[in-house]
Amino acid sequence: MSNAGELFIREDPIFANKELLEISHLPEEDRIVGRDDEIANLASAANPAIFGQSPSNVLIYGKTGSGKSLCAKYVAERLVGTAEEEGVDAAFAYVDCAQDTTETQAVQTIASSLNNPSATDIRIPDKGLSTATYYKRMWNLLDAQYDVVIVILDEIDKLDSDDILMQLSRAGEAGKLSRCKIGVTSISNKIKYKDRMDERVKSSLCEREFVFPPYNATQLEKIMAARKDAFHEDVLEESVIPRSAALAAREHGDARKAIDILRYAGEIAQTTNAENVREEFVIEAREQAETDRFRELIRGLTPHSRHILQALTVLSVNSENQVGFRTTQIFDLYEQVCRQNATTSLSLRRVRDLLKEHAFLDITEQTRRSGGSAEGSYTQHKLLEDPEIVKKVLVETDSI
Repeated sequence: MSNAGELFIREDPIFANKELLEISHLPEEDRIVGRDDEIANLASAANPAIFGQSPSNVLIYGKTGSGKSLCAKYVAERLVGTAEEEGVDAAFAYVDCAQDTTETQAVQTIASSLNNPSATDIRIPDKGLSTATYYKRMWNLLDAQYDVVIVILDEIDKLDSDDILMQLSRAGEAGKLSRCKIGVTSISNKIKYKDRMDERVKSSLCEREFVFPPYNATQLEKIMAARKDAFHEDVLEESVIPRSAALAAREHGDARKAIDILRYAGEIAQTTNAENVREEFVIEAREQAETDRFRELIRGLTPHSRHILQALTVLSVNSENQVGFRTTQIFDLYEQVCRQNATTSLSLRRVRDLLKEHAFLDITEQTRRSGGSAEGSYTQHKLLEDPEIVKKVLVETDSI
């Protein structure tokens, strides 16, 4: 009988440094591809902070995987180092608003990430304080430690209100801070996010706006080539990276998804005991990456949200309609799904609300249409994911 140690591979035959392919990994400067202009713009906005002055507030738009968060964090990190050389105490805080969706959660995250309790004697518990108390402690610790702070609010459209933007942008003039200057970098996947922003917040932010375009195939190929040393030498077939880049560019121009495809292709090679990562693994890896991403996206949806999604999926799978489906079409099929699941259906108004939530989460896309004088205007809904992938995920979660 073999001993326990022989059950495990002592050296990974495929990956040399898999961390390079993790989404959370912040690459070195020479691994950031195709975003020189965007980095220069962000650096220009932040530049006053190097001398202890107020940096410009920034609003960044762009599709998922276009390098927005990567570049914002990179510039903030470089800023902190350069400011230190000038004798300025600077720091940055990063908030994932898809996770910290309330004002209180966001303030707590900022305060706890920037606090040095041994220096400030201030405690920032995970929960249990009022929003006002979290703010008060945050202002105190910022003034006690820093000249300048950059706050990055990623996926800001997921926040339940604009209140934190108002507080951060007016902290100085409102007398909340006497020493520390704050610059806010807001990031959104939604180009129309600013349209629904409170007018007072727009006025106080006075932000500079930058749009990050999707990556093209050449840029995606360079991005993946820059992370090629995640694999052992000679493991990757030459065609794997160009094929992955072409697939990602054609479908979305999303660097995260492109890197995911590359990582999954390597994992497929691992599980099949292949000596090389081959081009044939790329298609399977692409489907696996999309499935995992969507599974994560719909995790936590209520049963009725899933029933509505199932109805739209069935319509999409069984139709060649590429434009979308009316709310009433989805509602009719949703009622059938509820009967099949022996549950009482929600009202049409509530279904409309849940469909708006799906659009907010980027599961679907909503479009207002005009049917002319006879029909009036109506809303169409379209899946943003391949219907077959949505169906597969719903089947796996016992929703179909």
